[in-house]
Amino acid sequence: MSEYKPPYYLTENMLSFVASISEKLGKLNVYNGLESKPHLRRNNRIKSIHSSLKIEANSLSIGEVKDVLDGKIVLGPEREVQEVKNAYDAYDLISEISPYSIDDLKKVHGVITRNLELQAGEFRSSGVGVFNGDSCIFMAPPFKQVPNLISDLFLWMDENKFKIHPLIMGAVFHYEFVFIHPFTDGNGRMTRLWHTLILSKWNQLFEFVPIESQIEKFQSGYYKAISDSHSNGNSNIFIEFILEQIDFVLELLSNQVQRVDYNLSEYLKKMLDVMEFGIPYSTTSIMEMLGLKSRETFRKNYLNPAIKLGLVVRTIPNKPNSKNQMYVKI
Repeated sequence: MSEYKPPYYLTENMLSFVASISEKLGKLNVYNGLESKPHLRRNNRIKSIHSSLKIEANSLSIGEVKDVLDGKIVLGPEREVQEVKNAYDAYDLISEISPYSIDDLKKVHGVITRNLELQAGEFRSSGVGVFNGDSCIFMAPPFKQVPNLISDLFLWMDENKFKIHPLIMGAVFHYEFVFIHPFTDGNGRMTRLWHTLILSKWNQLFEFVPIESQIEKFQSGYYKAISDSHSNGNSNIFIEFILEQIDFVLELLSNQVQRVDYNLSEYLKKMLDVMEFGIPYSTTSIMEMLGLKSRETFRKNYLNPAIKLGLVVRTIPNKPNSKNQMYVKI
């Protein structure tokens, strides 16, 4: 039995978020959540990859990330294109690996940093710090301590996997892993992927819940929660921050699922099915995906009703007839 115990304690806020998240998951299961919606699952996976890489300063847009994954040529930095390919392959391993296996951890790191790092799949052999831009939040423990620290963390998770709620365990792991910073590079990407892995073993929906997109939106708050927890000597602030973001993402996802299903014409359902969230489309491209030739029919039965219901928005709202007009499903 390991004597190691990460420094944290349960609060009323944590328990409240756990209850709220569990309730939202129940609703998603009732709606048959993501299982019957492959486009929504894939779109959320793309969101996860794009946001996780954007946090690490990858400059590719979500559309360019989608193009890379579709096998199209993208005129971007070669390293950033490789990061996208690696991240997709790494996330694709989630169903095959164990959250409690250090060997699996190294295996996934080898994939996520493939052709990018000399120490891919190996713990670091030098000192590193955790940075928010140019600001150092804290210096990670000496590299010689990494194997023991990771071993303690993974043993603690394995021994407590049936005692500690996965939502709490995932958040604790996230903070502790960032603190240890076991690899020379790729720690942030690995942390967020492994957090998703822990949650997906509890509820498979989490495999396609883009928690990373919420962290990316509140990146300064994310780093502040890490810094404040480090100053306090426990991870409570960070745990509450992460649980709040998960709760909010599930609220958005519930709304997406309901809006796709609720009282929509077959025309709208068909159009929303071929469009992916957050990706801009031209009129021509949507019509091609739907196999339509009549622009009048498309506008009358598909586009105008979608805009009226707020399911699709114009990229240039003040100039609805602009030749550069695009449409985004929200």
